[in-house]
Amino acid sequence: MSGEFKLGKLINEGKTKKVYELLTDPSLCLLISKDRITAGDGAKAHDLEGKAEISTATTVKVFKLLSEVGLKTAFVSAGTEKSFVAKKCDMIPIEWVTRRVATGSFLKRHPGVPEGYTFNPPLQETFFKDDANHDPQWSDQQIISANFQMGGVKITKDQLNIMKSIALLVFEVLEKAWATRNCSLIDMKIEFGVDTNGEILVADIIDSDSWRLWPAGDKRLMKDKQVYRDLREVKPEDLEKVKINFKWVANELDYCLTQPSPLIVILMGSKSDEEHCRKIAKYAAELGLRTQLRVCSAHKSTKETLNIIAEYENCKEKVVLIAVAGRSNGLGPVLSGNTTLPVINCPPFKSDSVAQYMWSSLDLPSGLGCTTALYPETAAISAAQIHALDNHIVWSRLRTKQLANYITLKKADINMRTSCA
Repeated sequence: MSGEFKLGKLINEGKTKKVYELLTDPSLCLLISKDRITAGDGAKAHDLEGKAEISTATTVKVFKLLSEVGLKTAFVSAGTEKSFVAKKCDMIPIEWVTRRVATGSFLKRHPGVPEGYTFNPPLQETFFKDDANHDPQWSDQQIISANFQMGGVKITKDQLNIMKSIALLVFEVLEKAWATRNCSLIDMKIEFGVDTNGEILVADIIDSDSWRLWPAGDKRLMKDKQVYRDLREVKPEDLEKVKINFKWVANELDYCLTQPSPLIVILMGSKSDEEHCRKIAKYAAELGLRTQLRVCSAHKSTKETLNIIAEYENCKEKVVLIAVAGRSNGLGPVLSGNTTLPVINCPPFKSDSVAQYMWSSLDLPSGLGCTTALYPETAAISAAQIHALDNHIVWSRLRTKQLANYITLKKADINMRTSCA
């Protein structure tokens, strides 16, 4: 079962998994799934041959997607068919549930709310992991008052807010991904742990036990563990149906993992603007965009500029144009006046000429719609936001970048308060 991994002691054993330390690296562990399905805090449980492989495949794909969009998690690499390697974490005993649609236990706790009620933004709830008491719902205040100390990190309001933000992002990333398969992610649960470096990370397993998933938004077509929960009498053919559903989910995730990298074309008015354009391309690559650099001048080679526009008008993929031209910026306006493709001006100004370059890009003739960004990163983000309208990977990378900005500021605030105390 453990393949070539040298296993140390058993760290934890749950209803559906075992966690072993790895002797080769004390900061890592191996999570091994069981061929076991449970519900009702273990009150209902059955062996389900093949579930371990399906669960592991699902988890690995989910974490690869989260890593692809820049989110840090405890996941390290795939292991065997039934296992994967992760950073060893001191697990926080809280389940973080994010809901887009009211269903399940929420309806029992909130009578009068109709099934299908949509939460905008998604609703977040937390539950203390305690099987004996059926995982009671906890408030923020209860979590803070518990004074959890995990991996040398005390869970205060600051850590709570960071985990809330990460949990919301995880849900939204997966919701966008599943939407590309015409599936609605109704709700999901995740857990957090603190690794050996004191960093709070999304950890544990994320598989078909973790969410409700309704193809075409239709509850009758559900593909998640709720099918098993709803069974009053569990027959072998029922378990087979559950396994088929789980396998379908794992297979569908293959289509969610990637999307073709969308294209931005950076047109510079002169070869001397290359350095500025390379900076735009660098920021664009971080957001999952492909770039092509071209040299043309609206003033000196108008016909060639129009030919380049025609080339991208007919390239059969979505394109955003970025015009890099200073002094008298004719490039951006000429592009905008002769194409329906989005155009962003990003003049390569110097500190002593910013006003003139900026004004040349802003003072457009009527009927033109190109916008202006003063910095390479701003231009790249603006292009990514356009592509994010129909590319879930780019959308998710932007959201992850926003989260990273929030966490950086939050940590700086924590350090400032601590140093001044």
